Amino acid sequence: MKKFNRTLVTTALPYANGPVHIGHLAGVYVPADIYTRYLRIKGEDVLLIGGSDEHGVPITIKAQKEGITPQDVVDKYHNIIKDSFEKFGITFDIYSRTSSKTHHETASEFFKTLDNKGEFIVKTSEQYYDAIANQFLADRYITGTCPHCNNDGAYGDQCESCGTSLNATDLINPTSSITGNKPELKETKHWYLPLDKYENDLKKWILEDHKEWKPNVYGQCKSWLDTGLHPRAVTRDLNWGVPVPAEGAEGKVLYVWFDAPIGYISATKELTPDWEKYWKADDSKMVHFIGKDNIVFHCIIFPAMLKAEGSYILPDNVPANEFLNLEGDKISTSRNWAVWLHEYLEEFPDKQDVLRYVLTANAPETKDNDFTWKDFQARNNNELVAILGNFVNRALVLTHKYYNGIIPAQGELTDFDKETLAQIPVFKEQVEKNLETYHFREALKEAMNLARLGNKYLADTEPWKLIKTDEERVKTIMNISLQITANLSTLIEPFLPFTASKLRGFLNIETLAWENIGANVISNHHQINTASLLFEKIEDETIQAQVDKLLATKAANEAEKKIVAPAKENINFDDFMKLDVRVGTITAAEKVAKTKKLLKLTVDTGIDQRTVVSGIAEHYKPEEIIGKQVSILVNLEPKQLKGIESQGMILMAEDADGKLSFVSPDQSIKPGSEIR
Repeated sequence: MKKFNRTLVTTALPYANGPVHIGHLAGVYVPADIYTRYLRIKGEDVLLIGGSDEHGVPITIKAQKEGITPQDVVDKYHNIIKDSFEKFGITFDIYSRTSSKTHHETASEFFKTLDNKGEFIVKTSEQYYDAIANQFLADRYITGTCPHCNNDGAYGDQCESCGTSLNATDLINPTSSITGNKPELKETKHWYLPLDKYENDLKKWILEDHKEWKPNVYGQCKSWLDTGLHPRAVTRDLNWGVPVPAEGAEGKVLYVWFDAPIGYISATKELTPDWEKYWKADDSKMVHFIGKDNIVFHCIIFPAMLKAEGSYILPDNVPANEFLNLEGDKISTSRNWAVWLHEYLEEFPDKQDVLRYVLTANAPETKDNDFTWKDFQARNNNELVAILGNFVNRALVLTHKYYNGIIPAQGELTDFDKETLAQIPVFKEQVEKNLETYHFREALKEAMNLARLGNKYLADTEPWKLIKTDEERVKTIMNISLQITANLSTLIEPFLPFTASKLRGFLNIETLAWENIGANVISNHHQINTASLLFEKIEDETIQAQVDKLLATKAANEAEKKIVAPAKENINFDDFMKLDVRVGTITAAEKVAKTKKLLKLTVDTGIDQRTVVSGIAEHYKPEEIIGKQVSILVNLEPKQLKGIESQGMILMAEDADGKLSFVSPDQSIKPGSEIR
């Protein structure tokens, strides 16, 4: 096996259009932090690199919806994400962002290096263009009918109803989500990276040289490579991102898939002037921690970019995880179906390690897995409290009770004592073996087995009974119990860092070196501190509150579905132009006799003063709406209602509960102004 002198660990850059949730943590950040902490405890040279991915279309869509700038969006969520990671104990050496000056410079230089080497293919293709918005449309700015399942809300890159990947040109009746206009196809020039040029190299590098990669990673790579690689655009028409540094590329930015992984390089540059030894030295090891949706980018596309550049090392491993579901349903940011990290930290103070433990014990390492609040409670109460917490508490409390917190010296060891102590380095080796091969669930289980060993040792030796008849034997038992406790403080450190720190405080010791994990690591007659509980039980009502919160979210999502009625059949433009809708001002209003719903309104349409009968009496009182500006259809054929001729129609918005609201201009405008 190749010997490495340093390790560079990167984590997928979370997209800065929302906070981090437990799916992100389980898939990427908890395992990356465990691995990095383990290497640090061993004294190895390791960097953990992270940052926010701040470019791309979803950022611009969110900014447009909220009426703010893309920079406002990324500033808000970058700060939320960074703060959450710090409080949760993810120990990045640097947490940067792709909107930084260093990143823009690094990404531009990377592109120019490839461009100067002739690595790109420049070609013209047809892309949808919105003539009213005067811009080319990214895939997410185009909606239409899916050709596979007839879903009317499919995006230009994917139908979220049936999950099929699409090209925008596949959509039936495509529409611009910016203006609602039907887009036209227009020629545009883009730069492409010829992935097919590196296909044979990638096949050898992955399929032959890295058969040790996780089956889910290896399998997805093989599937892509078996179907053949094709040139892929590295630029797009957009005004938010890294400008393309090439002649004739005005109004274009680097495609986010090309720009984002370069963020690992730019962040390392920001961190240290010695960045090149981590990225270019043959004795450096690089490991990418990502979710399964990023496997292709990190195993095929980014390595192709690095090979094209020529001076960078390739990743030694990409231990991608599968997805974590929530209560049997896919985590969804848009549906708010998630457990958000920043909210968890507020609602479960000082319980970072409980979530770290549950997410590791239930990690989706080779297949999708499910997080439930009941399992969260059970693992806390039945494992952290009943196994780890119980052993530590008994060992410390009995030492204080019998010896005033001073560790007694060992006497003569029995065979059972020796067998117990001999198992400590075995657990250490098993933890090591599993961490080195990215099996974090198994590694955690082996670390917890040391606590199980301690519980069994105390249960079998029963010092609380022996203290009455054989105090010398109890001294040995308590010494061995505290040796196990001290070893635990290091063995659990990568997984449960807050707990390990707390435990060292109880024991009044510094962090132990990893290589010193073994039989006797704490000296005789050492004074320990007063202990408190490592963990506390989580009660049913606390869990029920979280379940109720999710149920409320589900109910809100169901209600949201009812808010939007299905679209009616299309009409042609000429039919639409026949409608004469104008701004009018209500000058008088009164109830229509012997009716519950009707009001008789006098409306100044700018053309004339006319009478309109409107079914809004259950929603508005006459005196409330005088002077109100409304939208009125003025060329509707008059109709008799309760003996009154109604000469138009007031346009109203109706929600799922049947509540009516006026469709009004956002500022005062002259009556008769056309709405179009």
